[in-house]
Amino acid sequence: MIDAPSTSAERPLAVVVLAGGRSSEHEVSLASGASVSAGLRAAGHDVVEVEIGRDGRWRRGGEELVLAAGRGLLGADVAFPALHGPYGEDGAIQGMLETLDVAYVGSPVASSALCMDKVLFKDLMAAHGVAQVDHIGVRSERFAREPAAVRADAARLGMPVFVKPARLGSSVGIAKASSEAELDAALAGAFAHDELAIVEAMARGTEVECGVLSTRESARAEGEPAAIVSLPGEIVIEAEWYDYAAKYEPGGMHLEIPARISEQAAAAVRALALEAYALAGCEGLARADFFVDGATVLLNELNTMPGFTPTSVYAKLLDASGIPYPQLVDRLCRLALERRARERGQRH
Repeated sequence: MIDAPSTSAERPLAVVVLAGGRSSEHEVSLASGASVSAGLRAAGHDVVEVEIGRDGRWRRGGEELVLAAGRGLLGADVAFPALHGPYGEDGAIQGMLETLDVAYVGSPVASSALCMDKVLFKDLMAAHGVAQVDHIGVRSERFAREPAAVRADAARLGMPVFVKPARLGSSVGIAKASSEAELDAALAGAFAHDELAIVEAMARGTEVECGVLSTRESARAEGEPAAIVSLPGEIVIEAEWYDYAAKYEPGGMHLEIPARISEQAAAAVRALALEAYALAGCEGLARADFFVDGATVLLNELNTMPGFTPTSVYAKLLDASGIPYPQLVDRLCRLALERRARERGQRH
């Protein structure tokens, strides 16, 4: 079990919760933002909700905000960007918050961008010997220029394969391909979202996820590790694979905690989650996704701002590991303030 943080001796914070955004995950983000706001209020904090429209404009209570570099954000101590997908967890909003000079929950600019780019992330993990699903990255320009070569590269992964936009979330634009014709169609679908696509071999076994959470500086001073990891959870679905409908439609999936895998595999999942989190330079939180087949554990990806309702996978994993939702969102805000204080002591 993970030690839950105590907030009794710490002052309440003023928190701006950002939700919505320009990506296809706008509605999912609104649900995350509403839950984060409720959790923060339950933890005793003052919350201001800001919705980012599909047009990219920031509004509070329907009134558009005017933002100025270095002026903070509505007097907040910290911002909680409950945003998913492009313009939300890809470094863009993180850079904006850096420019405003406000502390924010989650990973910094570079780590956010890295984890959002599935090809770049997998290249980094491969360089460090982390076991992963076989894959190739394909740019739309290359496929237009030499389609036969791309088809040959994909064939070496074995059929079927899964094709995804490289920098999108929530399984948007993903397709399964079992032939060259289906591969061409899947790539065309992925390129409608992103000029870079990733083609992955079909992974066997169980889909397993676990949550990673950074520790407070006071805990690190007492010898605790820089981050802790939840119990692994098993994604159980009725569909053939974990698509958008399985993730978000009622009854599409349920989560088994702990995952029904061996102790050896569970230990490997947790160790690899921490390793990937550190290699990517993540801070605050991340959800690590795996495929487990017996003793074989393959890393799939890191999500730096997963869905954040109390019934979302990340929150359920942390709750099962000893951190209730209000304490989780509180800790994330405290971690953001600690990072900002640390960074202010550095010269640029």
